Amino acid sequence: MYSGQTVFAQLMDFAPAPEFRKCVTRYRGNHKVKSFSCWDQFLCMAFAQLTYRESLRDIEACLRASGSKLYHMGIRGKVSRNTLAHANETRDWRIYADFAQVLIGTARHLYAEEDFGLRLKRTVYSLDSTTIDLCLSLFPWATFRKRKGAIKLHTLLDVRGNIPSVVIITPGTVHDVNILDQLAFEAGAIYIMDRGYVDFSRLHRIQESSAFFVTRAKRNFQFQRLYSRSIDKGAGLQCDQTIVLTGFYSQKDYPDKLRRIRFRDPDTQKRFVFLTNNFTLAPLTIAKLYRARWRVELFFKWLKQHLRIKAFYGTSENAVKTQVWIAIAVYVLVAIAKKRLGLEQSLYTILQVLSVTLFEKTPVLQAFSSETADLIETENPNQLILFD
Repeated sequence: MYSGQTVFAQLMDFAPAPEFRKCVTRYRGNHKVKSFSCWDQFLCMAFAQLTYRESLRDIEACLRASGSKLYHMGIRGKVSRNTLAHANETRDWRIYADFAQVLIGTARHLYAEEDFGLRLKRTVYSLDSTTIDLCLSLFPWATFRKRKGAIKLHTLLDVRGNIPSVVIITPGTVHDVNILDQLAFEAGAIYIMDRGYVDFSRLHRIQESSAFFVTRAKRNFQFQRLYSRSIDKGAGLQCDQTIVLTGFYSQKDYPDKLRRIRFRDPDTQKRFVFLTNNFTLAPLTIAKLYRARWRVELFFKWLKQHLRIKAFYGTSENAVKTQVWIAIAVYVLVAIAKKRLGLEQSLYTILQVLSVTLFEKTPVLQAFSSETADLIETENPNQLILFD
């Protein structure tokens, strides 16, 4: 009989403890802490994410009910609602943000060769944001509307493996386009955005960084066609033009040439007008690249459906950001485990298996055997799947 680590402890082995300690030291997270360390806090919050706990009291009750197993899960401090609430309120959320970035770096390396439908060697990012509604009276710092609070998760998603490369959490009043000012653009990479990010001065900064962008044109933008390329109208392409902007301010903001591609989707008959600064890729490839933008939308929907980021265990800005970053860290950690263990199940199924086997002392691969997967597999065909 196997008498080693619990499934939860085996999963947490994929989290590099030395890197976590570096993050804690950087922000003095364990300063004057006698028991319940930052690692204990991370484990408790990760447990809450994996098992869909509703509240701090729910976390306390579940963990105390399995008190004899906590040591084998790696939790050394005494778990209580007040202690966990105080930790979420006071310990710097940047500890968990930095640690999530460490995990993201590992995951991106593991998924670097992942196929996303296009044979491109360049790194492709999808940029978008999602809004999480909050009660303004409970979260007064999360300004959004007059009687409504919210936060935004601005996310730059690496479409190879659907790994979030950059996540910026802001109050709901921050406009999406302002996030472009906080990004360091990677030379040679392709950034896919919707037309809410069309600001020609900011797009020109991408051009000056030797990076590429693909976005949709606004209906009222002014331009002059310089020349057109031949196209395959049977594939839905309607034009492929080289243009310059003619608006007084837009011409100053973006003095270089742009490429304008008009495309009609054969399936939906919807018409799209794309703008890009890439003149080498085929026009149909540009259209397919923009379709990959929806991966960030699926990422947001999946995150909201399967992890605890819509209801929060604390009301302060620090507590909310701590919970969101730990949720992202758990998502990436499960993605790392899936790759390193060679699991064929979807990420949804993996989370379902973990939610009912965390306390079991069984080899983690055995927990994902075909027999166990068949018992756990209750996946709705309408569920969003990020990992096939």
